[in-house]
Amino acid sequence: MQYIRRPLLCVVLFLIIFAAFEAGSISIAHAADLPVVGPKSYYIALGDSVAYGYQPDLDWRSGYSTDLYHHLQSKGTSTYDNLACPAETSTTMINGNCPYTIIHKYPYLEPQLNAAIEYLQAHPGQVSPVTLQIGANDILPDINKSTCSTNTAQFATDLATLDANLTQTILPRLKAALTVNGQLTGDLILVNYYDPYQNLCPNSVPYLQTVNQHLAQDAAGYAHVADAFTAFGGAAIPNSNTCNYTWICSFFSDIHPRSQGYSVIASTIENSIGY
Repeated sequence: MQYIRRPLLCVVLFLIIFAAFEAGSISIAHAADLPVVGPKSYYIALGDSVAYGYQPDLDWRSGYSTDLYHHLQSKGTSTYDNLACPAETSTTMINGNCPYTIIHKYPYLEPQLNAAIEYLQAHPGQVSPVTLQIGANDILPDINKSTCSTNTAQFATDLATLDANLTQTILPRLKAALTVNGQLTGDLILVNYYDPYQNLCPNSVPYLQTVNQHLAQDAAGYAHVADAFTAFGGAAIPNSNTCNYTWICSFFSDIHPRSQGYSVIASTIENSIGY
């Protein structure tokens, strides 16, 4: 999520209508579609700056993946690597050119998806879980942060691109790489998004719900869904968790999670998969 520079902003009526249309027909989790494999020797984290563990105080050592790894160590996981790239979109994940490759925690030069596939192929049947958080940066450029207006036509195009990238390339390739001799050998977990701006811009909530509903639909048959949105307080306004879980009320006015927020996401992942 390109939370480093761009805030999550208000949504226009188009998005509210679109969210209402989608509501009720798409469940937030699809764990029932897939078996749970359980933890194995290796765990990798994929995605954007939230998956990376970015915080504006430059504490980049931790994050939900680090917290999750500490939990997994008690279950036999011995190796953890974070391939996430801040500001990654679903398109740059496939094609490359993530703008913050210089600060990768795990060294690679190719697109993140290719690096992840190579990692899984190098450790066949030994990687579980794989966490993934991607998609917010695909649509944030469509929102004008000064006016809270949205280029609705471009948003619809970009949301369709996100859906296509996930369902036609990212999720199928990851699931295929986790399948060895016809058997699924690892759990793929897609993490959805919280809304740090819901107290300041309540109309952003339907927007986030729409994105998360699409992520849940895209995950069907490929990945379990960890519901960070609900864990951060859901659609309630005011949301008392926002200041505690993110940096939005701080001097930085940054919407990345604080350490407490990252711990909440880690617990949400653990609970969603039953680890």
